[in-house]
Amino acid sequence: MSKPIYSIIAPIFNESGNIQELYRRIRDVMDSTEESWEIILIDDGSTDDSADLIRQHAAQDARVKPVIFARNFGHQIAVTAGLDYSQGDAVVIIDSDLQDPPEVILDLISKWKEGFQVVYAVRAEREGESWFKLFTASLFYRLITSITEVKIPLDAGDFRLLDRKVVNVLNQMRERHRFLRGLSTWVGFRQTGVPYRRVARQVGETKYPFRKMFRLAINAVTSFSYFPLQLATYIGFVAAGLSILSIPVVIAIRLWGTATPLLGQATTLIAVLFLGGAQLISLGILGEYIGRLYDEAKGRPLYIVLEAPGAEDEE
Repeated sequence: MSKPIYSIIAPIFNESGNIQELYRRIRDVMDSTEESWEIILIDDGSTDDSADLIRQHAAQDARVKPVIFARNFGHQIAVTAGLDYSQGDAVVIIDSDLQDPPEVILDLISKWKEGFQVVYAVRAEREGESWFKLFTASLFYRLITSITEVKIPLDAGDFRLLDRKVVNVLNQMRERHRFLRGLSTWVGFRQTGVPYRRVARQVGETKYPFRKMFRLAINAVTSFSYFPLQLATYIGFVAAGLSILSIPVVIAIRLWGTATPLLGQATTLIAVLFLGGAQLISLGILGEYIGRLYDEAKGRPLYIVLEAPGAEDEE
């Protein structure tokens, strides 16, 4: 098979109910381009029959490339594996839950042919999501933009098209705690967005509950900003400033003998708890960064595969 023009990457974790429809819609969309393509389906340690369904599609269509992980390594690592095994001149990342309509791929391709090297899909509408999810997502994008030098597009997820030059650069970045939408912004190149309507999930349940979203947010902040470390310094300065300002207040109270209850054990306890809490927060922030250094120093492979095109169990 000749080198494909397009590669479609779809990470899969317990999505057996969506795989058939995902393949059908992507096939119809990509066949309409009348150009060569491949779809890389990465099974991220699914516990249902997702891996078997991927193998079945690969046996029926040579354009389907299965990458089967030895265990669950996480969504961002699964996408990384897809980038590693992709061969196309343009690479599209799409979720397998069909909330990102495959038909939008044609809009991404159109912008790529205009000369843009990163084309990200912007969620103009989001169906079936709670107010809490919408609020926290909006807050996250605005927070990460305000505290980092990387201006991540608002309301843009991992659904995007990357030119081969961009993919080659990203494949050189082997950091473990990955935030790919930030990395694809950080590398530069010509970038633009395409608005679309994100639909509600029809089958299965979300694989990104609040706990995983929070962890992804932590990875994003620690990967692109030193602000948490600086925040610990700011807390220290505030605590020191309050203690300095309190000195003349305590002297005045002692001299005039008023408001003596403020000098009791409650005040001391509050001050100790405040300083202790500030110290623990600072230690926790330091721990997050040191833990990432430790993970990088171990040098383990990002993922291990059971099956992959042309590979056995390589990184």
